[in-house]
Amino acid sequence: MQDIMPFVSAHPVLSLAWVALLIAVIFTTIRARFSKVKEITRGEATRLINKEEAVVVDVRAREEFRKGHISTSVNLLSADIKSNNLGELAKNKALPVIVVCANGQTSRLAAEGLVNAGFERVYSLKEGIAGWSGENLPLARGK
Repeated sequence: MQDIMPFVSAHPVLSLAWVALLIAVIFTTIRARFSKVKEITRGEATRLINKEEAVVVDVRAREEFRKGHISTSVNLLSADIKSNNLGELAKNKALPVIVVCANGQTSRLAAEGLVNAGFERVYSLKEGIAGWSGENLPLARGK
């Protein structure tokens, strides 16, 4: 403990970077804990799709979507969600909505946009399409 102050005075930039990262982790954790968007596993997503007719929204670019997507998913960019250009998706506000991205990093922000648009049950798929295909779950091509 007594070595901290000499280290901080010898490495102020490194110390500030560490504090900034610590604050970012705490902020992200608190934000996720109190968010209306819940992160779900592939098993939970499969159950929602099969039992509750969940709508899957894939927010990846069109080219990535064509290479492989969950069979019933709708391709809708995050920018469209942000501008409230939801098209046919707006009719499904009462159904569960699962937002999917490439690796689970960007889907949460898009999902929060859907919550703000009035969707009641919005989820983000943990690890995104990378996790889905990593477990050899089926992907549709084209479209």
